[in-house]
Amino acid sequence: MGSRVDYDAPGRWCTTMLYSADGSRLFSCGTSKDGDSYLVEWNESEGAIKRTYSGFQKKSTGVVQFDTSQNHFLAAGEDNQLKFWDVDNVNMLTSTDAEGGLPSVPRLRFNKEGNLLAVNTADNGFKILANADGLKSLRAFGSRPFESFRAQYEATSIKVSGTPVVASISPNISRVDRVDRNSPARPSPILNGGDPSSRSIDKPRISEELPDKTKPWELAEILNPKQCRVVTMPESTDSASKVARLLYTNSGGGLLALGSNAVQRLWKWSRSEQNPSGKATASVVPQHWQPSSGLLMTNDVSDTNPEEAVPCIALSKNDSYVMSACGGKVSLFNMMTFKVMTTFMPPPPASTYLAFHPQDNNIIAIGMEDSTIHIYNVRVDEVKTKLKGHQKCITGLAFSNNLNVLVSSGADAQLFVWNTETWEKKKSVAIQLPAGKAPAGDTRVQFNSDQSRLLVVHETHLAIYDASKIERVHQWVPQESLSAPISYASYACNSQLVFATFCDGNIGVFDADNLRLRCRIAPSAYMSPATANSNLPVYPLVIAAHPQEPNQLAVGLTDGAVKVIEPLESEGKWGAPVPVENGVPNGRTPASSATSNPAADQLQR
Repeated sequence: MGSRVDYDAPGRWCTTMLYSADGSRLFSCGTSKDGDSYLVEWNESEGAIKRTYSGFQKKSTGVVQFDTSQNHFLAAGEDNQLKFWDVDNVNMLTSTDAEGGLPSVPRLRFNKEGNLLAVNTADNGFKILANADGLKSLRAFGSRPFESFRAQYEATSIKVSGTPVVASISPNISRVDRVDRNSPARPSPILNGGDPSSRSIDKPRISEELPDKTKPWELAEILNPKQCRVVTMPESTDSASKVARLLYTNSGGGLLALGSNAVQRLWKWSRSEQNPSGKATASVVPQHWQPSSGLLMTNDVSDTNPEEAVPCIALSKNDSYVMSACGGKVSLFNMMTFKVMTTFMPPPPASTYLAFHPQDNNIIAIGMEDSTIHIYNVRVDEVKTKLKGHQKCITGLAFSNNLNVLVSSGADAQLFVWNTETWEKKKSVAIQLPAGKAPAGDTRVQFNSDQSRLLVVHETHLAIYDASKIERVHQWVPQESLSAPISYASYACNSQLVFATFCDGNIGVFDADNLRLRCRIAPSAYMSPATANSNLPVYPLVIAAHPQEPNQLAVGLTDGAVKVIEPLESEGKWGAPVPVENGVPNGRTPASSATSNPAADQLQR
């Protein structure tokens, strides 16, 4: 956001840059024309080198390659060896020649878990190095023989973020037999290191859930706290401030809540024995985080009516900046210092929805209360264009890189599709409301992970649209135990589930491919009896899905509380998918409230 940062790479030649797994640290490795190699960590906000790692020979014969592992280690290939560093120590931790056969500048790649390391060989094959956990996963994968060798160093206890953990580089690294490229017995590509650019994209998992046809299917009902895991954010409950917006950080290690009082609060999980990943979890209470200055992230509320203000928020991809508004000017905050970097777009009209352009954090789509959408360039402080078409305020915005479109939704129950190259309107669709329901209230939109489907959320129904055609393919209407109006909904990170919250405190978990309900989480499962039965109804206003854990969700309540909810570890998921026989769930006629009728939507051009 704001001014872009230029980096002068050490050696000023071929350089590769990689973030740590949690996105909080930036590293680069490269080699100059003279053969001098550099491995450094950057201060990302300033474009300055934070530390330079030592251990390279004076003249490399090629461009050195490197990779990062689990926010703990760096590995680089040079001098026919693999060299390792602790990210917090500039001195080389250890090196190995992997029993020989490596090229002078090996190419290498860790798997996502950091327990396997693939490296190419001089004779066009590759080897896989594994620690103890990696060996277990490989043995589970296949039956190829393993040979062990003893590395030239001892096990080390290291500290990451102040918490002692066991080093994942074991003194007993093992090597999988080298496999030639032409070998008919070469393993599946699952063992190969991939293109680093593909590692930041979590592709949807193929569902492994096959219903047991010998047992009748039953809706999973979570009715008490013993049936799930719940953690309440410390210092979150405030009856004077509802949770209006809720976001996970993109790294998955924090939660950011914007209250109706215009104050944003941040909770962070840290690494510990109970939580070695440092990711958000319902098993550990996080820290209510503030900078040492004690600053709060408070939005501009001058000349605004708090009752009429529409809170809105968006987070940059690298979690460095958050942009938000509560009826006043839009503020851009630094997430490390909580300082206001800049403000813009003073009302009237007030901002009602914010979205970063996926390819350029300097471009922001801002939905307004006067029904327009401003495409704003922060860098030059200028509105590039205004999109007009809606009749009421903007309540949702969603970009699609694949389709080069921006989809907008409004309180007029309309969807508009805009070309992001020309900003021309492509089409508009009036969402179909259940009989007798007025076209009022917020409509929200969200693309699934591969951007082939669009989730449309209104208090009266959930709907899935074909994203390329903006045609409805499935709809679900509140019914039976989930009959209250819908307050919010979101895709799970793998887009196989849809989480929805209701104005009576219930939470529904749906199969995303057909909007069939598979699990109901009752308010008694995650609220205290006093809260669940209070005279003033308490329910979730907003829900957020964890960016890496497909069964973890967070809710922000009307009493200001923020909670993270997960299935029991013994269960691992929310219920089971509804079995389908001959296209009909459980062999029964589909309920009229879960329909598939795209022709019913009115298309306007």
